Amino acid sequence: MVMVTIRLLGPPVIEHGVEPGRQPRGRKAWALLGYLLLAERPPSRRRLAELFFADAEDPLGALRWTLAELRRAIGVPDLLTGDPVVAALDSTTTVDVLALTEPAEPELLLAHGGELLEGVDLESCPEFESWLLVERRRVAGAIEARLRQNAIALLAAGQPGAAIPFAAKAVAINRHEQGNHELLIRSMASSGDRVSALRQISICEDLFRRELGIGVSGTLREAAEVAPKSGPPLSGRAAAVSQLKAGRAAIVAGAVDAGLQCLRQAAALAVQCHDKTLEAQALAALGGALVHAIRGHDEEGAIVLHEALAVADEAGERASSVLAMRELGFIEIQAGRRTTGDEWLARAQTLAETDAEYAAILGVRGMNSSDRADYPAAFEQLGESAELAARCGDHRQQAWSLSLVGRAHLLRSEYSQAAAVLAETLDLVRRERWIAFLPWPQALAAELDLYAGKLDTSAEGFEQAWALGCQLNDPCWEGMAGRGLALLHAGRGDYPGATEWLDLALTRASREPDRYQWVHAHVLDTAAGTALDRSDGERARHLASRLSALAAHCDLREMQVHAQLHLGRLGDRRATAAARSLSADIDNPALHALAQS
Repeated sequence: MVMVTIRLLGPPVIEHGVEPGRQPRGRKAWALLGYLLLAERPPSRRRLAELFFADAEDPLGALRWTLAELRRAIGVPDLLTGDPVVAALDSTTTVDVLALTEPAEPELLLAHGGELLEGVDLESCPEFESWLLVERRRVAGAIEARLRQNAIALLAAGQPGAAIPFAAKAVAINRHEQGNHELLIRSMASSGDRVSALRQISICEDLFRRELGIGVSGTLREAAEVAPKSGPPLSGRAAAVSQLKAGRAAIVAGAVDAGLQCLRQAAALAVQCHDKTLEAQALAALGGALVHAIRGHDEEGAIVLHEALAVADEAGERASSVLAMRELGFIEIQAGRRTTGDEWLARAQTLAETDAEYAAILGVRGMNSSDRADYPAAFEQLGESAELAARCGDHRQQAWSLSLVGRAHLLRSEYSQAAAVLAETLDLVRRERWIAFLPWPQALAAELDLYAGKLDTSAEGFEQAWALGCQLNDPCWEGMAGRGLALLHAGRGDYPGATEWLDLALTRASREPDRYQWVHAHVLDTAAGTALDRSDGERARHLASRLSALAAHCDLREMQVHAQLHLGRLGDRRATAAARSLSADIDNPALHALAQS
């Protein structure tokens, strides 16, 4: 049986075995094939005819001929049939882009090259062109995530030399992501090539200064410093347990440096006394602390969490495995790498046993669903998370999940429901004295006050969120609060003041390599809209284009609609059409009304 491979990355080609066979004629055939294979759901024939053959004398007839041509080229008679048209592939047919965006063999990741449907551009099909631009960025982001996963896993397994090509390819795909450079630098330094690591730091610094106009964070240089592992002065299991408890307590109390030192020492002591269970617990706690308690350390945290997972698997330490997988999922989702993030969370959920574990996992899954505007799934996951957290007395998790429910209602213009949920959230946060989280619900509640016309109350809420966010040095909180203060200025007609706050919010929200990409996009959206309101077309176009690229890369579907609507206001009619098409699959009445206005 001859295997058929459909290659859509680079110049498209269909291979029968190792030889290229009959190829579809014309770019529209390739465009149609790519669209059918990558569409979220099977499209109707009428939709395909409108999208690709609107200028034909018989659009449906042209579609039928092209589908038949594709079936002949692929050699599968019952492929691409029905209405809607289903791309049902069997085991004899593979598609390179689908194989690479799913868990793939490492050699496949390193072998692929080129962008999606390279050379297939259809000026006569503007809506397809918009789809292809977004899809190219989404696919590149998914492949980048797979490359990163391989590099991190190899680093954690003590194979830094093998990690280098994966990290290097991730840099080649997205050279403006500092985390990719950091992985490459860590791989080089850990393999003993410190000269190359230092050279890569200089390359990254020059690149960011020249093309982005910004500096790099301190974690880039830290990545080149591989400290020798030496035994701690204490010894014994009791000392390890003591250090683990002290580290956890210090992190909760906000004494981050002391907490990290204790957790590192606990892990080293556990190795010294050959206690794999304790080592897994210490590494999982250390990885989680690096992710949540100190900004800019997600790459290091991910490596430590992979180490924790390997040790936990060896020791049969289920709870540490669940924690490590959940935190790895959180890292991916915050960065907009949704598929790999949800895979980690699905694995964690399979192993989970307690209400607290399920509540935490469902909270992050709900965050992922909400970020990509799958609101039915988000409400279900976050609601169950909050309920389980309340039942087991984990009120911080309850508040965290409820805050995201409130955000979802706010984005859907369901202001009364948002107000009720956020009032409950703020009550829980204050009772828990969870100061490190307070600016997030404060900023959301202040936005509701703004829309209700309570300007003084809103200003107070945003200012408190800003001051506390700055004190905590948290880019997410600063970005949200700065955006809110800009909304206040814009509401008063002070567009220069609004622009100044938005520039500051954008700088703060994106200053760390491990930023929360949804917040970054949310600020970009407001900045583009504000520029349009003050008739600054050049700034608006620049910001909307940045938003569109970010939303495509991170699968932020609602943000992509907003970006296209901004471009539509600037006169791009195909962008307006794309926004309406994209919004049709999102369950948000407020978004539908905006897209049709």
